[in-house]
Parts: sequence; structure tokens; C-alpha cells
Amino acid sequence: MTKILSTKERYQVQVVPAMMEAFQYTNQMAVPKIQKIVLNVGIGKIQKETERIEEIMNVLRQISGQNPVKTKSRKAISGFKIREGLEIGVKVTLRGKRMWDFLDRLINVALPRTRDFQGIPFSGIDQGGCLNIGIKEHTIFPEVVLERVKNIFSLQVNVVTNAKSQAEGEVLFRGLGFPIRQRDKK
Repeated sequence: MTKILSTKERYQVQVVPAMMEAFQYTNQMAVPKIQKIVLNVGIGKIQKETERIEEIMNVLRQISGQNPVKTKSRKAISGFKIREGLEIGVKVTLRGKRMWDFLDRLINVALPRTRDFQGIPFSGIDQGGCLNIGIKEHTIFPEVVLERVKNIFSLQVNVVTNAKSQAEGEVLFRGLGFPIRQRDKK
């Protein structure tokens, strides 16, 4: 009977040797690794509604297992009606064990629960090898109790790596089990 590997075990057992062979790394430490995951929710239109912001913070706390932080604008942008120091978002940065646990839940539970999910677009991997995923409904996470949901909001998940190129990031994410769509033909 084969054991189902967690995402961290899969990285250590399968991804590292495969990437060492594919990119001819001589040292195991040269293989790209995931450094952190940032969950971000923009609260631009509901800045004045403190009750909804508290609800968003509570849901992020349930999903991530740690306290979210309110982000403030660094400079004024008149086109978006933003002043300097205005609260414009809520974010959580995950590292270590919480990061790997969240990755397990994201890949194996949350993304498959997304309605009409076709896979993550290849354009979600940037030139630096990081993955950016936009999630339209926070209700795909198993920690969210649907009966208590008053408002559905979207969030962004940024998986930050130390990969040097888009190709390295693609091999890393596919090896970890992310359902990434094939590159679009031009």
C-alpha cells in the first residue's frame, strides 16, 4: 500500500530530485523552494463598513490560522479616490508549517471545489517564478461554514518562490500538484 504524500513530502521526495536533473543543479540548496504565501483581500468599496471588514478578517483568520493585518495605502491616487494612509486591504502572510498545511488544503480540497474550475491559467506564473491565483468565492475553503456566510468576497493567493525564471516556477508548481493549464498557443 502506497502512502499519500503531503505537499512538503512530495517536494522533498519527488520535486527536488526531478528539478536537480532537469535544470542540472549540482547542489540541493539551489533548487527553488516556496518561501511564503500571501492571502490578500481588497476592501476598496467597503472601507466604511466596519462590520463587513471584521467578517473578512474573521474568515481569513479561519482559513489561515493566524491574525490578518490591515494594509494602508502608501500614497494618494485621485483616480481611485484613495488618500494616503487609508485602509485598502487585509492580508495574511504564511510561512513554515502553516504555509505547507494551507498548500495541502488549497491543492487537494479548495481548488477542486471551485465551480467550473478548468485549472490555473499559465499566465498566473510571473517571470520571477511566483504563482498568483485569484479566487472568486472564499466559500471554497472547508473552514468556511456556509450557513454563517453573509457576504461572499474574492481573495488573491500569491505563492512566492525563489525561482529565477518562469520555467523553474512552472516545473516546481506542476511537481507540487498545482492544476496549471497548458501554455496558450499564440
